[in-house]
Amino acid sequence: MEVTPIFTKNRNTTKKIVVNRGGTRSSKTYSIAQLCALWLVSGEMGKGNYIHKGVWSTVRKHQTTLEKTVVRDFEEILLNNGWYDLIDHNKTKKTYSYDGRLVEFFGADDQQKLRGAKRNILYCNEANELEYKSEFFQLLMRTTDRIFIDFNPDDEDIWINTELEQKRSLDKGDVETIVSTYKDNTFLPQTLVEEIEYLQKTDPEFWKIYGLGEYGNITGLVYDTVTMVNEIPSNAKFVCYGLDFGFTNDPTAVVEIYRHDQDLYINELIYESGLTNEDIANRLKQFGVTRQQEVICDSAEPKSIEELYRQGINAKPTKKGADSIKNGIDVLKRFKIHLTNKSTNIRKEFRSYKWAVDKTGKSIGKPIDKFNHGMDAIRYGAIIHLAHRNQGIYSII
Repeated sequence: MEVTPIFTKNRNTTKKIVVNRGGTRSSKTYSIAQLCALWLVSGEMGKGNYIHKGVWSTVRKHQTTLEKTVVRDFEEILLNNGWYDLIDHNKTKKTYSYDGRLVEFFGADDQQKLRGAKRNILYCNEANELEYKSEFFQLLMRTTDRIFIDFNPDDEDIWINTELEQKRSLDKGDVETIVSTYKDNTFLPQTLVEEIEYLQKTDPEFWKIYGLGEYGNITGLVYDTVTMVNEIPSNAKFVCYGLDFGFTNDPTAVVEIYRHDQDLYINELIYESGLTNEDIANRLKQFGVTRQQEVICDSAEPKSIEELYRQGINAKPTKKGADSIKNGIDVLKRFKIHLTNKSTNIRKEFRSYKWAVDKTGKSIGKPIDKFNHGMDAIRYGAIIHLAHRNQGIYSII
């Protein structure tokens, strides 16, 4: 396999818990997926270190997001190295087995598996999404040999820092922290390198977290109070769907919007790159979207809107104009916003979407043009269905 130094560091560790704290595109997730694939076909955990029989569990907060990320990487690695045809892939149980070794993928929202059988190796992807006592600790107590963790350090008070990197590493000495950055990813295209390094000029706090992999707290968030809920309440009324188009580098984001009085409920449906308009239409139909339900889209994509409409989706453009972004944000901030727990990508955006500042650190009255795919999708629907504009002033309907 072609690997980065992060793969080698994880392979050579001797600690029980390996914390991969890193910036964006540092290869930490892909490297651990490579290590998982190598163990499945060989039993190797490192030089001279083998676990010949056993179970490797890869866990994320929700199963749906896991399938779109690590599972995809894992299968790509098996295929690229000619290993896929060797193993037994049970698509129903979401397991991969070979010669007495089994790899499984599940969400921490599956309580039966969370508190179920033990395993030899655990990998917690995006571990900062997990609760410490009710989720990670349950997994820890059922893991015998090694635990891998990866995450972006956007909260210095996260349990990974306080409980593992600080407390446990001193008390038990069985924690290793591998800090990675984009520079460790030797396969990263130069265009993405330049984009990441541009953060040095535009946003020092983001550069610290996503560029250098260091702990930081993001200040100046656009939406500073968003609460999480397990599901949409039964008394909430459906408003519309919001859709922001993406393709190569940016994901297509689709959200459901519900309302009950001054409470707004958001549920993430799609957050994925590489989707054609036909893919989007088919996916929406799979979610049960009907011709009677409006999908409010970015008005800058009239061709895409028409293609969705011809495929049976009631796609309509949002309203844009001077200060439309700021006005849309103002409308949304008049509600109490609630987000479903499974909306993990949108949750990340809410935790990173902030006001842009000038060189002196003063807000310029506009949000940053990052972490905004879901934010835009929500705003498109809000400006059409939640507000009325009269002489340039928006009031809540």
